[in-house]
Amino acid sequence: MQTTANGIEIAYETMGDPSDPALLLVMGLGAQMISWDDELCQSFVDRGFHVIRYDNRDVGLSTKVPVEGDLDAESALLAALGGDTSAVPYLLADMAADAIGLLDALEIDEAHVVGASMGGMIAQSIAIASPERVRTLTSIMSTTGDADVGQPNPEVLPLLTTPAPTERGAYIAHSVEGSRAIGSPDHFDPERAADVAGRGFDRCFYPRGVLNQLLAIVSSPSRSGDLRELDLPALVVHGTEDPLVAPSGGQRTAEVIPGAELLMLDGMGHDLPTFFWAQVIEAVTSLAARSTAAA
Repeated sequence: MQTTANGIEIAYETMGDPSDPALLLVMGLGAQMISWDDELCQSFVDRGFHVIRYDNRDVGLSTKVPVEGDLDAESALLAALGGDTSAVPYLLADMAADAIGLLDALEIDEAHVVGASMGGMIAQSIAIASPERVRTLTSIMSTTGDADVGQPNPEVLPLLTTPAPTERGAYIAHSVEGSRAIGSPDHFDPERAADVAGRGFDRCFYPRGVLNQLLAIVSSPSRSGDLRELDLPALVVHGTEDPLVAPSGGQRTAEVIPGAELLMLDGMGHDLPTFFWAQVIEAVTSLAARSTAAA
């Protein structure tokens, strides 16, 4: 399904009964909505949620933001980190506005918002911009934008700047190895990773979108000050073995959001393997239940 939100086209899917509480799932860097596993989504439906997942701008079937010319990823990132944002097409706040626009289009007044990685940053930004639209906030394997926390292990940095192969088989192999490098050491499933990569390639291969989103991440300001002002139920989930967003990012997020619950998952990397689903589903559901009881 497609709808117009914040002046662009957003591809989305819904699952479950629209009369149930809305659960908005926000995916991370370069990842399409299909990265929210069908079985995981159905598990949330089974727990009483109306699930909405969508493609962020520049991935999947949503609008690709017009840009001029080709950019060297490493040079563009270094320039942005140095304060030169001339090549930055948008910020995380714009991506948050896309999500709020999607809720508007679907006539949803408020939602339980769950974001993973960059999606957690967007979810935080949604709560900052429109706290009245966020019933609960769950930030998974994400960070606040503070430079002193959540930084990647230098060994995995090349994953962010190495161009992806354009041939399908090579792309899938490249994607699986990248996912393995940042994933949960004892729970990584290469077959599942290959399946998602293949379906994503067939659905939409647009590597420039990854760079645009990465530029949005590094160019957006810290959210810590604004997060300290939030007054809503919040959950922060992070893996102890995350090499892409260091656990300090999740810990800082939980520190600055008043009353936030911190769930550290032993052995989880920068992924969400089936092994951890039950804990995450239970934590999100419990948070939602507490928010309803307190209303």
